[in-house]
Amino acid sequence: MNSMKSPKILPWIAKKAGISDELALKLWRRAVGEAEYLTGKTEGSEFWGLAIERFLFIVEDEVGSIPSNTLSPAPQLTWMWRHQTRMSLLSLMAAQNAYRYWQSTWGSMVGPKKAA
Repeated sequence: MNSMKSPKILPWIAKKAGISDELALKLWRRAVGEAEYLTGKTEGSEFWGLAIERFLFIVEDEVGSIPSNTLSPAPQLTWMWRHQTRMSLLSLMAAQNAYRYWQSTWGSMVGPKKAA
């Protein structure tokens, strides 16, 4: 398994979920192992995205398994990750569409040169 540092947001997520930092680190390492297994990589946006997504799912599963006589359940965190991912993709799509529009406009202004 990949021996990487944990994300700096890990203690915040642990606090929000009502789990210890040690348990959060253990769950992070599990998520990293799963992401590495599923992607076959230890770097790159696909790997990191999946590691974070798996971590949030694992934390939610762990919190759900805590007996109900404890404090109120922790908030669901995966919606935040999905929303952030969607917003990032929308920005990339907008940039790509702007580039295609510019390329199309430029191509129609200059046009293909015809042989005389």
